[in-house]
Amino acid sequence: MDKEDRSYQELFAELTRYERSGIVMQIDGSPASPMQIVSAHMVKEDDVYMRDYIMDENGIVQELDFYKIEMEKDFGK
Repeated sequence: MDKEDRSYQELFAELTRYERSGIVMQIDGSPASPMQIVSAHMVKEDDVYMRDYIMDENGIVQELDFYKIEMEKDFGK
C-alpha cells in the first residue's frame, strides 16, 4: 500500500470516528458521509479542501465542514 492510499484510509477512519460521535459533516454546504469526503479528496486535481471546525460554546466540535479551495495555476508568477 502506498503512502497516498494509507492517508485516505486514515482520513476515512478519522471521519468515521467523528460521525459515530454525532458530528455533522459537510462539503461546500451539503451534508456528506466520510466516504463522500474521502472520495472528493481522491478525485481532486488542482483543488484543495480546507477544514472548518464548528464548535459549541464549550469548545466541543459539533460540525466539520470541508470547503474546496481552487488554487490559481499561475500563483506566484
